Amino acid sequence: MSQLILATQAPTCLSPRARAANRVLRAAPTIAPPTNASRHLRSSASGTRRPPAAFDSQSVKTTEAGGLRGFDAGKKIKGRKRHIVTDTQGHMLTGIVHEASIQDRDGAPRVISFACESFPTVTHVFADSGYAGEKLVAALAKMNGPVVKIVKCPDGAKGFVLVARRWVVERTLAWLNRCRRLAKDREASIASSETWLLIASIRQLSRRIARTPQSRC
Repeated sequence: MSQLILATQAPTCLSPRARAANRVLRAAPTIAPPTNASRHLRSSASGTRRPPAAFDSQSVKTTEAGGLRGFDAGKKIKGRKRHIVTDTQGHMLTGIVHEASIQDRDGAPRVISFACESFPTVTHVFADSGYAGEKLVAALAKMNGPVVKIVKCPDGAKGFVLVARRWVVERTLAWLNRCRRLAKDREASIASSETWLLIASIRQLSRRIARTPQSRC
């Protein structure tokens, strides 16, 4: 942050990475992110394609900072749970944070509703077997939400198995967890936790844009 502030005062003092970041920020208004996700969203706006999405949750421990927390009996974690929705490329569309004691089926309708408000063209969402059941289907039908498709592991699978559709959102959770601030939930408020989740997503997408040839100037 300090390097970005100094960009208008002493550009020659910046590191190569900071100068590259400043070039991206200056060029951002004229750059369209060259990703399949952006192409899907543009084509969906014209009615030619309806992009699907995927969602999942991640339970993380909290610290002595206080604030709301709960106990995830399934994963044996006392803390909070992050619920995110991603596109087919793994870019986070929206995310929320709540107590880990809230079941996945109970937390999913809220995050899906936020995603549909920002991306109304999403009509199908993929999820794992933890979201199976009539409870989530009824909640989404009540708010005229998207259709949920449960993607299950192959029969007889043992150990780690790469499951179609599901691995995308799980990879995004792993990307977010690489951020030191998100390794544990150190925030005292839910709003602060959600803000850092958004910042980490912006950082990830900005770095991806900076590596593309169109962002060089």
